[in-house]
Amino acid sequence: MSSTRVLVADANSTDGTPEIVMSFRDRLNVSVIRGGMPSVGRNLGAAQADSDYVLFLDADIELASRSLIRRAVEAAQRKQLHCVTTCIECREGNWIDKLIYAGNDVFQYLSCLHRPFATGMFMLFDLKKFRELGGFHEQVLFGEDYLLTQQVARKRFAIVRGGVYTTNRRFKKMGHLRVGWLFLKTAMNFWNEDYFLRDHKYWQT
Repeated sequence: MSSTRVLVADANSTDGTPEIVMSFRDRLNVSVIRGGMPSVGRNLGAAQADSDYVLFLDADIELASRSLIRRAVEAAQRKQLHCVTTCIECREGNWIDKLIYAGNDVFQYLSCLHRPFATGMFMLFDLKKFRELGGFHEQVLFGEDYLLTQQVARKRFAIVRGGVYTTNRRFKKMGHLRVGWLFLKTAMNFWNEDYFLRDHKYWQT
């Protein structure tokens, strides 16, 4: 909807992102704000929000369903959810890329049995609860989305069907084994905040 406010956190990009974003001003209520590491940019955007819900999206994702956002909001309202996410697909990747993302989706569903998690690719949050939790931890260097959503109660978390498409750029830069091992270690350290404060070189690739 053209009335929906869209805030794009830009961390000094050199690819013309601000100019491209602002070219949509005639169709969208869009603004560019100062970014930084993901936690910083997302928190700055959420600080300007005045709606009941705030939706965090990664820059390189595409909605696989046009009704995804509407259904996520409806689910949040109907069930009084604090966080809603969806599955991830890698449309243009090879079979290994697709298998890893499929594995992530399986783990995400299994996490609902204990401590649910969502990724920042698509994360709809109840704004009041988001602020109550203190937003994204700005000192963590990896997995800020994972760390935040681990604090959401199981009955207040849901995964809606529809999905988002992402790229395989991380696999190309880091390699499948390194990415897979990093994500596995993250799952094994869900209780250990110190793990997230270490530099895993994730954003340097």
